[in-house]
Amino acid sequence: MDSKLQLDFKSTQYVIKEIAYIDSFKGKWTGLEIKESKLLKELKQIATIASIGSSTRIEGSTLTNEEVEKLLSNLSMSQLKERDEQEVFGYYEVLELILESYSEIGLTKNNIHHLHKILLKASSKDEYHRGNYKRVTNKVVAKYPGGSERVIFNTTDPSKVDLEMDAIIEWTNKNLESKEYHPLIVISTFTYEFLSIHPYQDGNGRLSRLLTTLLLLRNGYDFMNYASMETEIEKRKKEYYGVLMDGQKDRYTNKENISNWIIYFLKMLHEAIDILESRFADIKNSKSYLSHRQAKIMEFIKNNEPVKISDISKHMIEESIHTIRKDIVYLKNENLLRQVGKGRSTIYYYKE
Repeated sequence: MDSKLQLDFKSTQYVIKEIAYIDSFKGKWTGLEIKESKLLKELKQIATIASIGSSTRIEGSTLTNEEVEKLLSNLSMSQLKERDEQEVFGYYEVLELILESYSEIGLTKNNIHHLHKILLKASSKDEYHRGNYKRVTNKVVAKYPGGSERVIFNTTDPSKVDLEMDAIIEWTNKNLESKEYHPLIVISTFTYEFLSIHPYQDGNGRLSRLLTTLLLLRNGYDFMNYASMETEIEKRKKEYYGVLMDGQKDRYTNKENISNWIIYFLKMLHEAIDILESRFADIKNSKSYLSHRQAKIMEFIKNNEPVKISDISKHMIEESIHTIRKDIVYLKNENLLRQVGKGRSTIYYYKE
């Protein structure tokens, strides 16, 4: 495995720069300390819809993000007649499980089987191979709008899947623990190997992206709750298949090198971060996540600063002082207000 990770000087410099950028954002995001805010709930919902839509469309689905959102708002497995709808349902189920319980889901064969079983549980046609490695040879096929397909590369023979999956699971866990390689290098390598092996009859592409999210979250990249790497891959689908082919052309030889895949992986993560930052700023600036009452308090403070809670209470006579105090605490925690003083002399300023 290690021989595949040999990077030339230029590639090494690029990888170092990208890892530094991603890890810098990781630290900044952790420091925001807004994990329970309405803002993050909105960001998470947007990212979830985007991830589901993009990841299923990469595999040939035709549902838009709006159609995905509408479907998820009224989920019932018994109503899922179309293949696209079944894939969305399965992806949603696995993604929600990962986002809620990633700390309890280690990278093991049994856990991967379990996630695969959930991924395909809505389709009766997939019942025979859910949660079991493939028995028939398959290929990586690129699917395009209109129904056209193109074979990208052949995958691991079914007789070797168990051995190769055991090897990459062991290598990944060992290196994530030892930190001999940076976690992002290890995770990108696992994703490449999983796609190369293509261990299941169907669902490999979707599961590879879900497992990537799982590993990133388990290694401290908490912002993946709110970012969609899948969307960036969908935007550059041709490049995605191209870098996979680049490594695969020398599969099972000492020439196999995945440096281009690693660079692509880091670039997609970088771009997902940029979208998250932009989306975060837009929502924060619009204050769209505030209730009508909270927005009214903010407007009053902005136009009359500095103000006391008693000033707000006199202006909003229809609200109890207790409710206003709760809103002030929330707005302070959201870093939207600046407090000066304590007790009865406390005054508040609008924070740009």
